Amino acid sequence: MGQTIHTHTFKPISTLWLWICLLIFIISLTGCTPVAQPAEPVAISVAVIADGQQKQVSLPAGATVQTALEKAGVTLGTLDRVEPPTFTALTSAASIQVTRVREEFEVEETTIAFETQTVYNESLPDGQTMQIQPGQNGVQQITYRRVFENDVEISRTIFKTLVLSEARPEILMVGVQTPFIPITISGRLAYLTAGNAWVMEGTTGTRRPVVTSGDLDGRVFALSPNGEWLLYTRKTAPDPAAETQDINSLWVVRVTDENPVPVDLKAKNVIHFADWVPYSQLSVVYSTVEPRSTAPGWQANNDLQRVSFNNSGRVVKQEEILPASSGGIYGWWGTTYAWSPQGKELAYARPDSVGLVDVDTQQLIPLVDIIPFQTRGDWAWVPGLGWSSDSRVLFTVVHTPLPGLSSDEASPLFDLTALVVNRSQAQAIPMVSPSGMFAYPTPYTGENSRLQGQIAYLQAIFSEQSDSSRYRLVVMDRDGSNKTTLFPDSGSPGLDPQKVVWGPQPQGGSDPWVAVYYQGNLHLVNPLTGQSQQVTGDGSIGRIDWK
Repeated sequence: MGQTIHTHTFKPISTLWLWICLLIFIISLTGCTPVAQPAEPVAISVAVIADGQQKQVSLPAGATVQTALEKAGVTLGTLDRVEPPTFTALTSAASIQVTRVREEFEVEETTIAFETQTVYNESLPDGQTMQIQPGQNGVQQITYRRVFENDVEISRTIFKTLVLSEARPEILMVGVQTPFIPITISGRLAYLTAGNAWVMEGTTGTRRPVVTSGDLDGRVFALSPNGEWLLYTRKTAPDPAAETQDINSLWVVRVTDENPVPVDLKAKNVIHFADWVPYSQLSVVYSTVEPRSTAPGWQANNDLQRVSFNNSGRVVKQEEILPASSGGIYGWWGTTYAWSPQGKELAYARPDSVGLVDVDTQQLIPLVDIIPFQTRGDWAWVPGLGWSSDSRVLFTVVHTPLPGLSSDEASPLFDLTALVVNRSQAQAIPMVSPSGMFAYPTPYTGENSRLQGQIAYLQAIFSEQSDSSRYRLVVMDRDGSNKTTLFPDSGSPGLDPQKVVWGPQPQGGSDPWVAVYYQGNLHLVNPLTGQSQQVTGDGSIGRIDWK
């Protein structure tokens, strides 16, 4: 039989299956597993409450409050508040509270009621009253800041106060029991009483007010060299809106006008010094401080500024003579200055030295070093200054050591000393030892030949306690000889520390007076005879000047 041969037909495997098998094989070799798809983020529900409405928005967890506000269509104003804050991330259902905040400014004009001031005059019969200035109300503009939250007012505070017109006090002159015989005087005598400035001319019985604001603080009170203008400082009214309060401001007034109008020199915080520039009638120099809340109430700048103005009182120039500085030992208290009579030299005094100011180089040239006095209080001692008529000798006070003390700064001894100035050097010559710290030497610089070279000064009654002692007025020759105690009498209480004032030379050849204030009243003293005359009786005089 023939052999039967069986044949098989092979069907080809599809290409798709080959690729699938290859993929499975590769995955098994590499050990890889398919990537899982990310889960959908969790949505949270947030309530946005604003403008009296509540809006519900859905946000992914972790979105910020700011995102919720934007989705709710809420726009914030510059003062609006949000709780929680806009940068807060939200992780669960929450409530967002928007508080609408706005401010308004309201301007209101109010009346400043005038005050009534009483001035006592010895030239009127006892009890008689005379009105010498009618009162006039002032006007001030007060700006209030009103704050609203969701249209409900929560606060109303004073934002700014502006005086549109100052009140003018009513001044009544009342006669007193003790009359004082009027004395003929030359020049113009200005005095500060009860916060106002007055002048006498012709006789001590002829008086008129020139500044009646009632707020003169007495730190500066000086007539111009020709006696036409008065330089003074006024207390600054508190400003509720200001972070720091100014202490005072510097003003001038032309005292020769029938109705004097005060002029603001735009200078603030003048404590220790301001004076007229000699032979420059409308120019003033001054030094400033920075107000502080701690004692003594300021930090001295120890600077020197100059301001010039025209006849109408408008400031035309301001310049710096000395830049601010630390002022040496106890420099926080401050520096004072003094012009020589010809205006060629400017002296300075501070707690640790006395010297000259070089205006060109803006430098201080020490003439004598001073032992600072340890006051053990919130004040520092600065010596007084006085130039001779020829500007060659500078009189001052120096602090001298007392042997046996552990510290020279604690010494109670102070000597009146003459500094003979030769350019940038000086020879120190003791004149009165001890004199007391508040001697304030004041040389005579007038034209009376009998008084040439005379120096008026204050002598402490208790020279080793001169910081609290009262004083007596003494005159002496420029070499320290012929010391004569003038006022008050030895059995009477002494003077408060002050710089005495020489009066101008009277016409007719009579002797000039020395003016002092004693127990609040003005007294004139003849420096040659010692004769004294009380000319006021109101008991409130605190500063004087005479040109």
